[in-house]
Amino acid sequence: MTTFNKSLQATAEEATYTLKDLVCYFLKLGSLGFGGPVALVGRMHKDLVEEKEWIAEEEYRQGLALAQLAPGPLAAQLAIYLGYVHYRIIGATAAGIAFVLPSFLMVIALGFAYVSFGGLSWMQAVFYGIGAAVIGIISVGSYKLIRKSVGKDWLLWTIFAVLAVFTFLFEKESISLILIGSVIYCFVRTKPTFLFADGFILLPFFLQAGFYHLSHPLQKLFWFFLKAGAFVFGSGLAIVPFLYGGVVKEYHWLSEQEFLDAVAVAMITPGPVVITVGFIGYLIAGFPGASVAALATFLPCYLFTILPAPYFKRHGNHPAVKALVEGITAGAVGAIAGAVLVLAKRQFTDLISPAIALITIFALLYFKKLQEPFIILVAAALGLLIKRF
Repeated sequence: MTTFNKSLQATAEEATYTLKDLVCYFLKLGSLGFGGPVALVGRMHKDLVEEKEWIAEEEYRQGLALAQLAPGPLAAQLAIYLGYVHYRIIGATAAGIAFVLPSFLMVIALGFAYVSFGGLSWMQAVFYGIGAAVIGIISVGSYKLIRKSVGKDWLLWTIFAVLAVFTFLFEKESISLILIGSVIYCFVRTKPTFLFADGFILLPFFLQAGFYHLSHPLQKLFWFFLKAGAFVFGSGLAIVPFLYGGVVKEYHWLSEQEFLDAVAVAMITPGPVVITVGFIGYLIAGFPGASVAALATFLPCYLFTILPAPYFKRHGNHPAVKALVEGITAGAVGAIAGAVLVLAKRQFTDLISPAIALITIFALLYFKKLQEPFIILVAAALGLLIKRF
């Protein structure tokens, strides 16, 4: 048996769940998980750490910190890391595919309907109700993350507040501020002995040779979406401005309205928000375009997660690393809270939408067994009724 297989076996033996259990969970989350990255990240914590106890709190925090540090969609990266915890590369790959596949198939179906019937006129009405409910869902998710990650530590609260205010004012996340805050926290709370033995992993991308057989338009699609996945930090929503600049302004692949519809599709479907790339790819070049766009977007986040993962697992209990992770987590949660405020500012254009959000918050806090998909369906129906009458 190879060293890798021995390591995989030993790690798998520590798990209280099977690889099949893991795949089934992420298929379900990818099929029913609404609310964007904040809600999905909070849902993974609630399900895998608190209820099922498959993942330890420390392992979850390490995964969240790594997902925040690396470029790409936050929720997908965390899913990949959590799959890696006990089942290594096989688990990471299976979790990532299971999480993304359901929403990818949904946006393909919506893309087919959109092209066949000349647009989705009902989408804005549905999004009106869902968008307000989503604000409530991610607000509750943020609240739970704050309680769990920040606690009563004044320095963590400071890092959290700085990132929340920065994200709200400038409507973007700052990876530099998160890193600065984590380093300060590390030096204040510990006397760090830095671990240089393993060095830092440089991520090689030997990708071009494997895609020379693609037609020229698909090559252009691949490289554009590869850049989108490799150089955009933060939640899936953070990729929207980058996509707009390329898809609408630079290449003129889509019109303004088509792009807005693509973003709305991502919000009304479960799973990662960044799956909007599948819908965009479908509008540009059909199913091949959707497949190339999705693969190119998610490939960098997959590599940026599994390659540093062994370092995080090996040195995660070192006091300096733990302090860095705690600082990064506080900053990440602050950025998420700021993003919630930005979304609320854009969504709340009347008195009805904040009312829907407040009712959603109340329902989730006081009816513990209430599931988000039910809220999404009710909100969608409300949106249609309100906009019609």
